[in-house]
Amino acid sequence: MSATFPPNLGSVATVRGSVVDVRFDGRLPPIYSVLRAGVENKIIIEVLAQSDARHVRGIALTPTQGLARGMVVTDTGGPLKAPVGKATLSRMFDVFGTAIDRKPAPVDVQWRSVHRAPPPLARRSTKSEIFETGIKVIDVLVPLERGGKAGLFGGAGVGKTVLLTEMIHNMIGHQQGVSIFCGIGERCREGEELYREMKAAGVLPNMVMIFGQMNEPPGSRFRVGHTALTMAEYFRDDEHRDVLLLIDNIFRFIQAGMEVSGLMGQMPSRLGYQPTMGTELSGLEERIANTDTGAITSIQAVYVPADDFTDPAAVHTFAHLSASIVLSRKRASEGLFPAIDPLQSSSKMATPGIVGERHYALAQEIRRTLAQYGELKDIIAMLGLEQLSPEDRKVVVRARLLERFLTQPFFTTEQFTGLTGKLVSLKDALDGCERILHDEFKDYPESGLYMIGPISEAKGKPKPVPAAAPAQPDTKPEVKAHPKPADKDKPAATPDVKTQQKLKTESETNPKVEHEPVAQAQVKAVPVSSLPETKPQPKDEHADVAHAS
Repeated sequence: MSATFPPNLGSVATVRGSVVDVRFDGRLPPIYSVLRAGVENKIIIEVLAQSDARHVRGIALTPTQGLARGMVVTDTGGPLKAPVGKATLSRMFDVFGTAIDRKPAPVDVQWRSVHRAPPPLARRSTKSEIFETGIKVIDVLVPLERGGKAGLFGGAGVGKTVLLTEMIHNMIGHQQGVSIFCGIGERCREGEELYREMKAAGVLPNMVMIFGQMNEPPGSRFRVGHTALTMAEYFRDDEHRDVLLLIDNIFRFIQAGMEVSGLMGQMPSRLGYQPTMGTELSGLEERIANTDTGAITSIQAVYVPADDFTDPAAVHTFAHLSASIVLSRKRASEGLFPAIDPLQSSSKMATPGIVGERHYALAQEIRRTLAQYGELKDIIAMLGLEQLSPEDRKVVVRARLLERFLTQPFFTTEQFTGLTGKLVSLKDALDGCERILHDEFKDYPESGLYMIGPISEAKGKPKPVPAAAPAQPDTKPEVKAHPKPADKDKPAATPDVKTQQKLKTESETNPKVEHEPVAQAQVKAVPVSSLPETKPQPKDEHADVAHAS
């Protein structure tokens, strides 16, 4: 990255944490130039402001330990650069393009600036294609767009990263292009686990990983997204391949920008965010686009602070996405995974012209059913299910079955749940939802549809009660087995005829006349037709006999 002309040298004027002021007596380096300082030039600084005719202010992308006033600073003569080329596949890099997978540095790569303009509108593709994920609730209710941007919104611990890794597992298998995973400000444990999982799944040869972890300075976390996009653009524009770009977590990019802005002394705007947040996010998001040569499809996890979807970070991100998948803490607490809220999630692809009339009508009917169930929940909580009309009861049954059918066991969580992961095609998912809405499974237990793949895997058998109700006389003779314990007790009950007579006289005085037919039913063994009335009663009679004795 060194320049061909004589090096432009400066000296450190001040060091305040990650903020470094450098004095140049010759020419001032332009904005975004990279400076090197320290032992073996290991400290890397990016210029973000020109203070006056002699000083520039930059943010350090590495720890500034050992940096002191008066140290020599070298201007590299260019911006931060990233390696691009086929040699980057199956490798893991940091923000500077250094390999961090304990293997030798890749050879035969080009180095390109990470600061690039989005493709012009004239080169953009206007086709709308569905991108299948194999996850029922997403493919049916929130279809993703090939070449679009989808966001997974949720607070801490609702399953954003699990859902993202499941999508990687499902899509890379039948994805013909290249996959790029970008970890911004997330845990190094997740990166190491992902690398091992992808290697074991055999999909690493078509994958590149770039990480800027949470222990790194804000300047490094702020630029790692640009590095990943530069690599993705090479495969789209030069190799003409489709790229799947996975970002975890885009909120950490905004957060890093907020930290950099604060360090540079800018006045924060609403809720402490940087005043330039919209511009910075747009500069990153607008580079993710469909062109006439290839497409970059992006799936991004978005952390929502304190589950507040009106937070400026979430609001600004919503504007760039073609699909917003909202994860609900309430559904996660009920064990309905993936914990996607179907009523808050939305997709611009869910229109009859793109997904088709049948798919659109089914998705709308599912949303309507779940919305009605949400409105009835308060009534059920206060008055009980029995107070609902028959039609409302049907809606509740359908909604509860749909909720359970839209759960799915994941490949990435097999070791925790013990359930084999399932990949469900869009056709199977739509068929299952349609059959549930037509009440085909109303007699199945709810648990029979929980954590299954296609509807053909429904567990359990339909309850036989409604079908067997008209044929009551045929089924009831088996009930004769129930009074037999009482027959065994007959020797004990025969001496108590006096007490039964006493009960009779009491029942004449008392209005409770039910005991007399009950006692007679017990002794005389009445015909089967009267059994439905008397079946619950023997318990009461024995209790009364016990009290009387």
